[in-house]
Amino acid sequence: MALGLLMASLDNTIVSACISSVIQDLSGFESMSWVFTAYMLASTSTMLIFGKLSDILGRKLFYLIGIAFFLIGSALCGQAHTMGELIAFRAVQGIGSGALFPISFSIIYASFPDQKQAAKLTGVFAGIFGISSVFGPQLGTYITTHLSWRWCFYINVPLGLISFLLLLFAVKESKAARKPSIDYLGTFLLVVSTISLMLALNWGGKDYAWNSWQVLGLFAVSLVGIILFIITEKKAKEPILPLAIYKNSVVRGISILSFIQGVVMFSAITYIPIFSVAVLGQENSNSLLTPLMLSLLVGAIVAGGLMFKLSYRALLGGSSLLGAGAIYFLMTASHTASSWYMISIMIVMGICSIGPLMSISQMGIAQNVSPEYIGLSSSLGGFWRNIGAVVGTSITATVVNNQFKSILEGKAASAHIPSDKIDALANPQLIMNAKGSLPAPWIHTLQDSLGTAINHGYIVAFSFAVLAIFISLMIKGKAAPRTVEPDATASPSTS
Repeated sequence: MALGLLMASLDNTIVSACISSVIQDLSGFESMSWVFTAYMLASTSTMLIFGKLSDILGRKLFYLIGIAFFLIGSALCGQAHTMGELIAFRAVQGIGSGALFPISFSIIYASFPDQKQAAKLTGVFAGIFGISSVFGPQLGTYITTHLSWRWCFYINVPLGLISFLLLLFAVKESKAARKPSIDYLGTFLLVVSTISLMLALNWGGKDYAWNSWQVLGLFAVSLVGIILFIITEKKAKEPILPLAIYKNSVVRGISILSFIQGVVMFSAITYIPIFSVAVLGQENSNSLLTPLMLSLLVGAIVAGGLMFKLSYRALLGGSSLLGAGAIYFLMTASHTASSWYMISIMIVMGICSIGPLMSISQMGIAQNVSPEYIGLSSSLGGFWRNIGAVVGTSITATVVNNQFKSILEGKAASAHIPSDKIDALANPQLIMNAKGSLPAPWIHTLQDSLGTAINHGYIVAFSFAVLAIFISLMIKGKAAPRTVEPDATASPSTS
């Protein structure tokens, strides 16, 4: 399972490192973002579905199906001859990823009667995300340089086959205690509303204006879809998302915190490399991400071990408070900030905030639903985190882009920057690639303007981080070790 999860979590970071070579080979620069968007849309929209289906039809079966989708998608991506083909095959990969992430955690939870051990393993598996984020870009660059960008996809095939064979023989299948009934209408509405919402957030402020008919139309489709989905789930015999589980305050609270974590984490991750290179003038874009992701791994493992010793309020409240503090210092950092100052912020964010929340969100929800919903519970944290990621990056990007140009316009005269060059200069990529070719006063002004714009963008993350503190304080109770039988069935927990 660790191999399967590592394979899926490595994929996006490896692909980001080889995307320039892909564009050179296949062309289609204007469609580049869809290589990532198609993957995320497919993964997020199927995550809850695979989690639920694994509960009623078998976790092992759907984990193997997920690996199969991912392997087929990877092999096809390596064979792609056009950007359109690559985007379509990335969606196939994304479907596989939608199964691998939630079911990995549900198999751990169901396979270990000692839930303290399961919590520690959950922390380790959550930390795999951090490892992949650190080593993925380097691995992708190495493979692209010495082999070909196509091998960034082909490398998944042997890893996936090993994982497939190990799971095939090592894991016992789970079985539902009653005849399964699939909620087809709910599944359809969930996919439509999720994809519409994520597309609207992806396109808004970039491809189309926020008030354009395309974006507003997608928001409308998503809203109608969500309303119909809720109505359908209340009537369904076997709903894809049993709304009764949200009567539990812990499930409710952790779902909200997972969404907030997505907003905060991905807002930070998106702009940390840009801040590092364009504002601080560092050579390596991973100089700040690496300590963040390594400390994330430590935080996830430590939190897994503390889950049964401290209350949810203490763990989540402390993590949220320290996370808000780290974001505040990130929000106030200037272009004169030292490397050690920034690295210290990254370590606090990883160990004390992002890492613990990733671990607790997986285990905390599973602890507070009936065993028959283990697969579904394992998908909820990832689902809300992904939605939060799209919301956070979209809003933050809009703020940063608008603020960068506005601040630059206000400082252009003092730096003797011609007004007709402002639009061209308001581009972070230009600062990172063309420092030597621009006058020193221009560079200083651009760095200061971009740094301030990113600071303003982090106000979004800080606002959500503060909200997380109050949400955490409302979550009562403490994780209690319990014996889990993989085939056990019961009603939803409603404490």
